[in-house]
Amino acid sequence: MPLPLTLLRFPEIHLEKRDAHKLRGYFGNLFKEHSPLLHNHFEDGSARYKYPLVQYKVVQEVPMLVGLNDGAQLLTELFLKINELNIGGRIYPLHQKNLDHFQVHAGLSNHLHRYRFENLWMALNQDNHKRYRQMESAQEKQTMLATILKNNLLSFFKGVDIWLDAPLTATGNFEEHVTKYKNKSMLAFSGEFAANAELPDFIGIGKHSSAGFGTLVKKM
Repeated sequence: MPLPLTLLRFPEIHLEKRDAHKLRGYFGNLFKEHSPLLHNHFEDGSARYKYPLVQYKVVQEVPMLVGLNDGAQLLTELFLKINELNIGGRIYPLHQKNLDHFQVHAGLSNHLHRYRFENLWMALNQDNHKRYRQMESAQEKQTMLATILKNNLLSFFKGVDIWLDAPLTATGNFEEHVTKYKNKSMLAFSGEFAANAELPDFIGIGKHSSAGFGTLVKKM
C-alpha cells in the first residue's frame, strides 16, 4: 500500500555517521513545541515507545531526515523554517536543502527483494545480547539475527500502520562490528538480507533507528 515518505537532505554539509544523534538533538530541541515525533518524547518527558516516524541519519556523509506518515507531513511543514544546523556547537548556514516527497509502496511481495545495511544495524538489546554472546556456533548466531531482523521488519510495518495478511520471511548474512553511540561501545552489524517484502530506501530498523542505525537500501 502507498506510504508517505519525505526525505530532507543537506547536500553541501558533510558529517560523520556518529553525528546523527546530534542532528536528532538539534531538531528535537529546535522544534520541540511542534510534535513529539521529532524527538520521540511527550510533553511530560515520557518516552514515545513506538517506531520513529522521523529519523535522523548521515548517509555517505550527507545529513538526512526521513519522515514517514505523519512524520512525512511534519518535515514538509518545517522545511522553510530550517535555516541552519548546529551540530555540537558548530553552526552550518544552509545555502542548499533538498526536500523530496514520495508515495512509496511498502508491504508483502510475491518475490524476494534484497537489501543491504547502509548504516550499521543495532540488532541486540539487553535481553538478547548475553544470549548471543554465549552462542559458540556462527550459524546459530546468524539464525538468531535473522529472527531479530524479521521482528524488526514486523515492527516497522506495525509502526507505519501496514498490516500484513501473510507470513513475512527474512534471511541474511551479517558481520559483527564494535561501534560508538554516545561514547559507549556497542555491538552492531553490517550485512545483506532478503525478504518477501517491499521496503522503502533509507528507513531504519532496530535499536536507535531514529539516530541512523539500521538504515537500509535496496540492492540493484
